[in-house]
Amino acid sequence: MLVDDHEVVRLGLKALIDRHPEMEVIAEADSAEEAVTKALAFQPDVIVMDIRLGSSSGVDACREIVSQLPNIKVIMLTSYAEDDVLFAAIRAGAAGYVLKQAGGQDVVRALQAVAQGQALLDPALTERVFAQVRRAAHDQQSAAFAMLSEQERRVLALVAEGQTNREIALGLHLGEGTVRNYVSNILGKLNVANRAEAAAYATKHNLKIAK
Repeated sequence: MLVDDHEVVRLGLKALIDRHPEMEVIAEADSAEEAVTKALAFQPDVIVMDIRLGSSSGVDACREIVSQLPNIKVIMLTSYAEDDVLFAAIRAGAAGYVLKQAGGQDVVRALQAVAQGQALLDPALTERVFAQVRRAAHDQQSAAFAMLSEQERRVLALVAEGQTNREIALGLHLGEGTVRNYVSNILGKLNVANRAEAAAYATKHNLKIAK
C-alpha cells in the first residue's frame, strides 16, 4: 500500500513497483486516517508511508497500524533526515526508513528486504542511529554514577577489576586507609552490601574511566 499526500509521488512509486511482477500495489491513501482504515481493510504485506501527510503524521499512522496489525511492515519514505523524526519512526515500529532521494532500485530493495522480515535503514542515516545509541549509553552511565566523585569512580573501576585496597592505594598513590574510606563511601552511595555487589553494579552500568 502506498501512502503519500502527493498523487504524483504515488504514481511514480506505483510505476516503479509495477515493473516487478512479484509485487502489487493493492491500495493507496493520502492521509493518516485513510492509511489506517485501508490497512485494516486490505492488510498489505508492506506499506510505503510518507512521514508528513499534510496536517497529519505518517508516524502516528504507522504506530496505530503496527499496534493493530503487527505483521504489516511499514517503510517510512521522506525527504527529511531529521533525527527526532527518524527516532520517532523507529519507536513507532517502522521496519524501514528511506529517503526520497534514494534511487528507484534502492526503494525496491527496501521493499524486498522488509517483506522478508529484515529491518532497513537508509545508509545516509546509519551513523545517526549509532551516534544516538552512543549518546544514550553515555547518558545512562552518567546517571548511574552521578552520585560518585571522579576519584570514587576510579576506585570503583579498580574494585571491579578485582584489585585489593592495597593494590588500589599503590596505583592511585593513596593511603590504604583512604582507599578503605572511599570503598565504604561507594558502598553507601550505591546502596550495595559489599565489594562484589559494587563490582557487579559497575559492570552492569558499563563504568568506563578515561586512562
